[in-house]
Amino acid sequence: MIDKIAALAVAGAMALVSTGAAAQTKWDLPAAYPATNFHTVNMQKFADAVKAGSGGKLEITIHPGASLFKAPEIKRAVQTGQAPIGEILISNFENEDPLYGLDVVPFLATSFAEAKKLWQAQKPVLEKKLAAQGMIALFSVPWPPQGLYAKKEVNALADMKGMKFRAYNRGTSRIAELTGAQPITIQAAELSQALATGKVDSFISSGATGVDSKVWEQLTHFYDTQAWLPKDLVLMNKAAFDKLDDATRKVVMAEAAKAEATGWAESERLAKGFLETLAKNGMKVQPPSAKLGAEYKELGKKLTEEWLEKAGADGKSVVEAYRKM
Repeated sequence: MIDKIAALAVAGAMALVSTGAAAQTKWDLPAAYPATNFHTVNMQKFADAVKAGSGGKLEITIHPGASLFKAPEIKRAVQTGQAPIGEILISNFENEDPLYGLDVVPFLATSFAEAKKLWQAQKPVLEKKLAAQGMIALFSVPWPPQGLYAKKEVNALADMKGMKFRAYNRGTSRIAELTGAQPITIQAAELSQALATGKVDSFISSGATGVDSKVWEQLTHFYDTQAWLPKDLVLMNKAAFDKLDDATRKVVMAEAAKAEATGWAESERLAKGFLETLAKNGMKVQPPSAKLGAEYKELGKKLTEEWLEKAGADGKSVVEAYRKM
């Protein structure tokens, strides 16, 4: 009898442990950028807040620097449930649907205020597309305005001819084609090595990417063209989200809203400092020449027309909504 009571006590204790273990959910969040990048730092704060707010019921582990999945693989990983949550650069998936490439149409939205309006117009359409794939758009944060990095002086688009231009999506590949540069697909995690080996000698990106990759070790010029503000998006697998209890789901959504607001503010706050860091490390940071600026704007008009033609009715309605804001 005593043995039976002892056995029942052990079984009860094990059940309690099992229940406690089941109550805690652990999610892996694959991210494309270094741990020190402001996007990654913002996501870590989000993860910490979710853990605290859920009383430890949900723990999210960030995997920076494309260490878990390469950047182009993250969306698929979340969609298939290989990762319950992940961060993507939205425009990486323009080949799947033109709507993903809206925020990299040159000179359509060139400031944080304009980028926010564009996101407000774009978000409902993207949410619908992602929902059809079993995903939830959790929160989005922009990169600072994009400028041109080069290993030589560039005063006109003709100066880009023959340069090895880093492309990371359809839009940047098209820019290379139209300027006579050679597009070479390089994701952010591979950029430093590509620069060091001479695989690329020019690209368009933000000051943040330049600082992350220490581009001053190979490149000499940065032209602050403010061409567009691409956005990262944290996606969530809906089935994984639905498995959480109501209280935890509310915590996730509340902290996501805070992370989006914080991320936008931090991106804008840091933008000037990134350019100052480039300059301090010897890069020539300057606005584009009048000729280069005018040529880029004409290029932007052409690429906007091309994008609208590809995007059809959905794309036209989003751009019209944005322009009315």
